[in-house]
Amino acid sequence: MTNRSRTRRLAVLSAVALLGVAACTTQGSSAPATSANATFDPKAPVSITVWHGQTSDAAAVMDKLAKAYMVLHPNVTVTVAPGASTTDELLQKIAAGFVSNTYPDVSYIYGSWAGQIAESGHTLNVADWVKDPAVGWDALPEASRKTATLDGKVIGVPSIVGNLGLIYNKKVFDDAGVAYPTADWSWDDFRAAAKKLTNTDKKIYGTAYSVSGNEDTTWHLWPLLWQKGGTILSDDGKTATFNSDQGVAALDFLRGMAVDDKSMYLDQTGEKYGPLFLDGRIAMQISGPWNLYDFQQRKLAYGVVPLPGFDGDHQTISGTDLWALFDHHDVNRAHAAFDFTQWLTQSAQDVQWNIGLGNLPLRASEKTTPEFVQFAKDYPGGPAFVDNLAFAKQPRPTIPGYVELSKYVGEAVAKVLQGAASSKDALDEAAKKSADALAG
Repeated sequence: MTNRSRTRRLAVLSAVALLGVAACTTQGSSAPATSANATFDPKAPVSITVWHGQTSDAAAVMDKLAKAYMVLHPNVTVTVAPGASTTDELLQKIAAGFVSNTYPDVSYIYGSWAGQIAESGHTLNVADWVKDPAVGWDALPEASRKTATLDGKVIGVPSIVGNLGLIYNKKVFDDAGVAYPTADWSWDDFRAAAKKLTNTDKKIYGTAYSVSGNEDTTWHLWPLLWQKGGTILSDDGKTATFNSDQGVAALDFLRGMAVDDKSMYLDQTGEKYGPLFLDGRIAMQISGPWNLYDFQQRKLAYGVVPLPGFDGDHQTISGTDLWALFDHHDVNRAHAAFDFTQWLTQSAQDVQWNIGLGNLPLRASEKTTPEFVQFAKDYPGGPAFVDNLAFAKQPRPTIPGYVELSKYVGEAVAKVLQGAASSKDALDEAAKKSADALAG
């Protein structure tokens, strides 16, 4: 394990512990949660704080949008701040903020954190508010709405949506004389091509996989599990089912490429395979639209198709991030926070926040905008990822124990792909370790 991976793991475990403390503190508090039905004054002076954890380019866009919102709503002051140096560090900062009562009104979070954040007891429930037709909730991607919804409660609104597709480097294919991937590829097609494209003398691999043991390791397994007909959890969310025959078969497939074919570059940090793909050392990567900006900067000749499938099922996974909304027991503040974030999702703002930064649009209606036309020119793979959202049929589990479960599954996958364990034994061990987190 690298020092960086160890630091990230400790940060996640520390954040989980802090969230547990925050939940206990909330349960002992006499302050009532903000009611969705409480009367609020839309003209009352209100100040809200938004944390984003973004890069400088995205931070500049958010600052611009916040200023535009304040012009439209002069009674609302929106203070935008990073909250942490990176998005990865936001979970721990939010958790610490719950304990010290210094948490924001709104924060960018990864969708995989939703269950842990909701369990804290500090989130708003805006399920009634998103029913307003002006919000256009049903026009947002289904998997994104499901990520924001836990036990009937809506804890935030989608911020960025992505998915996993098959990205290929055309030059590597051309040099090897291998035909480009197609939208109807099977996983056997993928494996066969990866083997042909691997050139040990030139240190070129057909594909890659992160074995850092974090969520990047875990979530790449889920589409194969789903395509095989498997599930992550039981219907009640209390029992791990990823160690089923379908789960073992999915991981065995990956193991065959990594251990038997040796056509898979195993990235110990999860941060090397992207640059290696750009350099022509990896022919195909299973990744998402967050790479498009780098492709554009390098003027890379690349293509994007849906994930390979089992028996014609090309199901993928949604990479939804959220604007989480937090309760400060002030109805005016709560409504201002919700109104600002739902305003961000509207097309006029989203073309700046998402399309303008090379991300996918949140709403299908944006495909007719001049901004999307330009986006398609600047990022040729962008429309393919938009179309690929149709294959994102289910979200990752939005339960409090998912962060811990993901860690155990990531460790299991890493062991198997490095030849240190069988798929069955590793997944069984991960399921056993996950039991306490799921019991909750």
